[in-house]
Amino acid sequence: MRLYLFQALVTTLLFMAGCDTKETIVKIAVTTDVHGMIFPYDFIKREQSDHSLAHIHNYVSKQRVLEDTLFFLLDNGDFLQGQPTVYYYNFIDAASSHISARVMNYMGYDAGTVGNHDIEAGPGVYDQIRESFNFPWLAANAVHADSEEPYFEPYTILKAGGKKIAILGLITPGIPGWLSKNLWPEMEFRDMVETAQQWIPIIYKREDPDLVVGLFHSGTDAGYGGNDKSYLNDNAVLLVAENVPGFDVIFAGHDHRVSNQWIINNTGDSVLVVDPGSHARYAGEVTIAFGKDGAKEITGDIISMKEFAPSVEFLDHFKEDYNKVSEYLADTITWLAENMAGLDALFGPSTMISLIHRVQLDLSGADISFTSPLSLSAVLKEGPVLVSDMFKLYRFENMLYRMELTGKEIEQYLEYAAGIWFNTMTGSGDHLLLFRTGQKDRGHLANPYYNFSTAAGIDYTIDVSHPPGQRVTITGFSDGSPFATTEYYQVAINSYRGNGGGGHLTSGAGIARENLSGRITWSTDLDLRYYLMDHLAENDTLHPELMDNWYCLPGKWVEDASISDRKIIN
Repeated sequence: MRLYLFQALVTTLLFMAGCDTKETIVKIAVTTDVHGMIFPYDFIKREQSDHSLAHIHNYVSKQRVLEDTLFFLLDNGDFLQGQPTVYYYNFIDAASSHISARVMNYMGYDAGTVGNHDIEAGPGVYDQIRESFNFPWLAANAVHADSEEPYFEPYTILKAGGKKIAILGLITPGIPGWLSKNLWPEMEFRDMVETAQQWIPIIYKREDPDLVVGLFHSGTDAGYGGNDKSYLNDNAVLLVAENVPGFDVIFAGHDHRVSNQWIINNTGDSVLVVDPGSHARYAGEVTIAFGKDGAKEITGDIISMKEFAPSVEFLDHFKEDYNKVSEYLADTITWLAENMAGLDALFGPSTMISLIHRVQLDLSGADISFTSPLSLSAVLKEGPVLVSDMFKLYRFENMLYRMELTGKEIEQYLEYAAGIWFNTMTGSGDHLLLFRTGQKDRGHLANPYYNFSTAAGIDYTIDVSHPPGQRVTITGFSDGSPFATTEYYQVAINSYRGNGGGGHLTSGAGIARENLSGRITWSTDLDLRYYLMDHLAENDTLHPELMDNWYCLPGKWVEDASISDRKIIN
């Protein structure tokens, strides 16, 4: 009996030793910047899509049945904005269980990080969704303003057999420059590098993890948009990878770029950085083989969803949601008497921009309105205007502000917009628009069109024969009242621009970013798209009216150049 027990003990010890030395294979997949692309149908373009979470579900289902592989699924933020699917549950049917929580729970996500567009939905939405998730929602650098404790969970631990995987979440700290304070009333956003330096030692001490993963809603190009500051950088993924030892893998997002690269940090260790782009076109996939000697072999891949059909089970499960959103989008708001095209706004006053100006002035009671082209490709055709058309026209959930600006600041604002928009012309043979100069850049604008801001309520000219900074002449208010550079005026402006987006108020008008909030005298509670639909529904027929309150000089040069440039853009 003793011999039997001894043999049994030896066998058990040998078996346990064998288990300890057996290789463990872990696969981690990530989605990022899905932007509501739940179904294989683009509700904005009104066409079928070869990428969606229905495709991701098929891919995930195949991974979970692989033998000898432990599989985890993560999301990296910006889920709650983009397609009308999520807009409907954010703002139209907010009382129902949110589709985002139900979809992500159904798919079995293990962890997620919050994105800036998730914050854009407002605390009433993201707080409810956080409670509904079956997994932790992370963002270590979004902290309570009063206690400095993380508003969301800072990190989580996933168990892979006998291995511990730590996931640290970070969000881009650029939110105060894009979103109004009422959308993040209890939060502050800290620098990503400093926050990672704070939490990595804590994680190692508390958890002793076998693998450390960064799940960062932030991009990989720290210099994007001319940003030369490392502190509070919007896209600080590589700054963290290079300067904060301890990470094995970092998943990036926010920038919609696809990348799979190794980075050497300041101690000489390698960090794998994977960014699967956006809209569920790809899944980022990292495979980790834990060797019997404690070594880790890590490989990364980008998986195209074109290789997978949409999951039939997924589509059947959420069929009722699909039908509900489809019916909402098919509602007719009004009847349009003639076509309106977004492209017209590049070359002068347009009926589409005039419509936005009117809504902003009526809603805010302001003296002046600022807005920019919302989409160059949007065309509203004569006939019924549907709810779905509003998502073509207005892509983002911007609030409307009323801000107090001096006449001089208004003039400088318009000078800044004109400087990034128009070329300096010496004759009618020159381009009117400012294009990139590279040989491969024909037809590409030098700057984003959504920063080409115009004004309503005042009359002015832009002389494109003059250099930037010396182009704008404001002749007075459109009702004949005088305009003075020394007076203060109330200006209607969307929240992106009002928070400093595009640089018009900061680099242009010279207002310090920290002083912008003090200039806000009023704000809407809901987004501009909501009020635009409400405005259009007031009349059975919409007759587009042009606010012809500004134009470019010299006239003949501009007319000839506009014809040429329009052909290039098209």
